[in-house]
Amino acid sequence: MGEVGGTIAGFGRRIGSSGYEAVLLAAILIAVGFALLPVVTPSSEPAPAVSPSRTLYFMAPWARLLSGAVVLAVAATYCAWLWSGGRRTLAMRTWRLALTTENGNDLGVGRALVRFAACLVGPAAAVIAFIALQPWGQGRWAAVLLTLNYAWAMVDPDRPFLQDRVAGTRLVFRP
Repeated sequence: MGEVGGTIAGFGRRIGSSGYEAVLLAAILIAVGFALLPVVTPSSEPAPAVSPSRTLYFMAPWARLLSGAVVLAVAATYCAWLWSGGRRTLAMRTWRLALTTENGNDLGVGRALVRFAACLVGPAAAVIAFIALQPWGQGRWAAVLLTLNYAWAMVDPDRPFLQDRVAGTRLVFRP
């Protein structure tokens, strides 16, 4: 299926690259979390003990908000920078993929940020569903929504992931 800008990558290759990308991004975000520890460490007031020999510390609400904002900003920066201007992430290079617009051009930072935001649709839907279903003991079913972005390729006739449909992008094979 040769098209403008390259051959659209197969579903398996795109899923494999996404899994690899998730591992790489998780490693970066764990490092960021450790770097934030001196800033968000709790005060000397421990929460009630879980057991007599252990003390459980909770981050203050401001620390949770700061941590979440920093982690989200780092992930957005990573994706926007490496998806735009013809650059490719390590996972994309390993799986021989490139991210282009629908007409084969390189992405700009704005479009890369739109794609990043669209990548959060499935996880956000899962969190909302978990909150709604948990009172009835059915929160585990929310995990199904984590596949939403990728399951979209099964119902869309052109087979893009949801984030690619929303952002007007394509993952193409680049040998």
